[in-house]
Amino acid sequence: MSLISCKQLTREFIKGDNIIRPLDGLDLEIPRGDFLALMGPSGSGKTTLLNLIAAIDSPTHGSLVIDGVDISSLSRNKLAAWRSKHVGYVFQLYNLVPVLTAYENVELPLLIHKLDRAERHERIMTALKRVGIEDRSDHFPRQLSGGQEQRVAIARAIVTDPDIIVADEPTGDLDKPSAHAVMELLQTLNQDLGKTIIMVTHDPKTTQYASRTFHLDKGQLVNESNLNTEVLV
Repeated sequence: MSLISCKQLTREFIKGDNIIRPLDGLDLEIPRGDFLALMGPSGSGKTTLLNLIAAIDSPTHGSLVIDGVDISSLSRNKLAAWRSKHVGYVFQLYNLVPVLTAYENVELPLLIHKLDRAERHERIMTALKRVGIEDRSDHFPRQLSGGQEQRVAIARAIVTDPDIIVADEPTGDLDKPSAHAVMELLQTLNQDLGKTIIMVTHDPKTTQYASRTFHLDKGQLVNESNLNTEVLV
């Protein structure tokens, strides 16, 4: 049984007299533990699909069932509660709060959960250690390199132990060595911890870390590539 099931998934926006349809009747099944890369030209619907799976947005038509829950039918409050437990989001530009330390940035998703201070601290340090940046816990984003900032962002995404990690161009603002390190980290989270990862990318090199690559165009899947997980350096 698939962890994520999209049936005729459609997202529409009204712009003036026109209807913009970044997703148009998309069908997609994603098994638990998959590492899926999404590619396609700008405007093909990649980030729209990512935002629907992350429960940041809701479809106009169709259904989106994740782990047996039809999240397309949830109210805004229930959707937010579901998202906080099940999804971690990694952004291209990190989206760290500049006035908070790495520790405090990772702590943010936990503040809405009923945890005591000791348990919260343990989870934060576990996440920071997992991404190899516990020694920078008291540093502010301006004191970190781009690769370190993205590691903090990944720690923030995994601190609640979500089933799904969605990543929107996670290496798009990084140099080659930092990008390689971040992709190795995501691959480890997938292979060692069993996290299901859906990643949007424009870089064919990053797809080498994924188990499958889907290509989108005009809101629909146009083909699929099956890749092994042996990365060419």
